[in-house]
Amino acid sequence: MKTKTAFLSLFLTVFLFSCEINNQSNELIIDPNDSLLFGYWAETSYEDEQITFTRVNSLPNDSYGISFVEKGVFIERSSGWCGTPPLTFTDYTGTWEFVEDSLVKISTTSFIGDFQWRILEVSEEKLVVKRELSEKELEHRSLMDLFNEIQNLSYSISCSDAADWNFVAYGSKACGGPKGYIAYSSKIDTTAFLQKIETYTQTEKDFNIKWGVISDCSITNPPTSVECQNGFPKLIY
Repeated sequence: MKTKTAFLSLFLTVFLFSCEINNQSNELIIDPNDSLLFGYWAETSYEDEQITFTRVNSLPNDSYGISFVEKGVFIERSSGWCGTPPLTFTDYTGTWEFVEDSLVKISTTSFIGDFQWRILEVSEEKLVVKRELSEKELEHRSLMDLFNEIQNLSYSISCSDAADWNFVAYGSKACGGPKGYIAYSSKIDTTAFLQKIETYTQTEKDFNIKWGVISDCSITNPPTSVECQNGFPKLIY
């Protein structure tokens, strides 16, 4: 009997320990109807990429705060993009929804626009989140990385003789036409450079269509020549 009791105790210990490990390794699972998320959150503190909010009874009048409301309503009290005192705080109403376990997508009318938070912890007293880039933001970052490569190639040669320089249209405005023009030297690998321009232009066009990007329909006139100024190319219009 003692042997069976000891075996049962050992089994329960291993079982409970295994459950604890599994729970720790999984992402936080949050019920969208969980009342813990609803309410007012303020008194923010920042550590690396994490933001910690404290639950409050109401949104503060003179500092940042947010509120998750039932039926997907989100309220952000913010001073906007201006950080110069005296600050005036305004409520921006938006929406929120879970796109997957613990990942909430927020859309607001403030200057921030749409963003995503990964909820790391939520309790009666505290909410801890981490900014997580959306699919659109990740694609836009890749687009900007490609443009940086183009710029680096363009400026890799010092401009000393304008006769060695040319220019090409790049990018795609949502309304049609190129976004602008960029100069390049004949002394670089022009084949690779122009291929990057073509790739960037098509990628931006696809991005605009996929995400419904809106732009003005003004026409960018091409430059007439390139001049060298202080070692850098300058487009002349």
